[in-house]
Amino acid sequence: MSEVYATRRTRLRERCNAAGSAAALVSRPANVRYLAGAAPHGAVLLLGKREDLLVCAGPPDDRPTEGRPDETLRLHTLPSPGGDPAVAAADLATAQDADSLAVEEHHLTVSRHRAIGSVAPALRLADLGNAVEQLRVVKDEEEISCLRIGAEIADQALGELLESILVGRTERHLALELERRLVDHGADGPAFPTSVATGANAGRRGHRPTDRRVEEGDFLSVCLGATYRGYRCEIGRTFVIGTSPADWQIELYDLVFAAQRAGREMLAPGAAYRDVDRAARQVLDSAGYGEGLPALIGHGVGLEIDEDPQLAPTAMGKLDACVPVTVEPGVHLPGRGGVRIDDTLVVRPEADGGPELLTITTKELLAL
Repeated sequence: MSEVYATRRTRLRERCNAAGSAAALVSRPANVRYLAGAAPHGAVLLLGKREDLLVCAGPPDDRPTEGRPDETLRLHTLPSPGGDPAVAAADLATAQDADSLAVEEHHLTVSRHRAIGSVAPALRLADLGNAVEQLRVVKDEEEISCLRIGAEIADQALGELLESILVGRTERHLALELERRLVDHGADGPAFPTSVATGANAGRRGHRPTDRRVEEGDFLSVCLGATYRGYRCEIGRTFVIGTSPADWQIELYDLVFAAQRAGREMLAPGAAYRDVDRAARQVLDSAGYGEGLPALIGHGVGLEIDEDPQLAPTAMGKLDACVPVTVEPGVHLPGRGGVRIDDTLVVRPEADGGPELLTITTKELLAL
């Protein structure tokens, strides 16, 4: 993997040099991990004029879940506790005769930015912008493999839960059990707080589990994800508890399923982000559910659970191959509940079989 990280840093350095910056300071943790293999707490990465350094406040943690720093990258540990690695990195850039430093202004606090300017007044500070995030959009096959394993873990945890007795158990209890199962099956942990929603809560995006108990006839919507070697995936499914679904539940489920399928079928290299959103959104809008729909139909995933691209009505840009995204339409009816269906897929060209579905738990409306 050392060659992979070195190549990533070279690509970023080329961008910085083209923009007139001799060095760069990367402070956002996911970006540090992408370029260095690990992001110890508070660590920053200096792409120096003569040498790249991972600057840490203390010795890196050896836990595998935290990643391991690129062996070819020199570690610089601050000599005393309480120091700021970002400020120290600016001083090190000056020592390497850099006259300019690109920083992630969208991540640095104002006070940190001022401290850097104070310790290295000769450095011209520029904005690195979202250069690293843009590099992260297209994944290599090793990254996709991590996402694929994470999806398998999430599928397994969800499948086991569906085989257990659900009536009478609380949303909170079920969410905790799912997160335990994720870890039992090899995940670093949940990719985000697990959402379990029943009855009138079902289908509500980002619902925080409560002490409401599962009852017969409820919709049960679940959204969970696993983190594996730092990479995060997402799956969402909706079921009916205990009895055959009511007519209104079948109709709503079929509608959301059709919207999700329309979005998935649009995933191809060259497809506009907003066209993917439009394909799914139009299905729901034409059925009278345009009001209250989420701001976007899907988004990228990777070292963070919400990355670029954003599949939204006003999003600019087009999909590339090897970009993992979610497609997650949903409808929530106040006081009744609703449906959400969410998959993680990888954009692939038609010659390679089209979009690769990573989350394979059935989307049939099951009565549990």
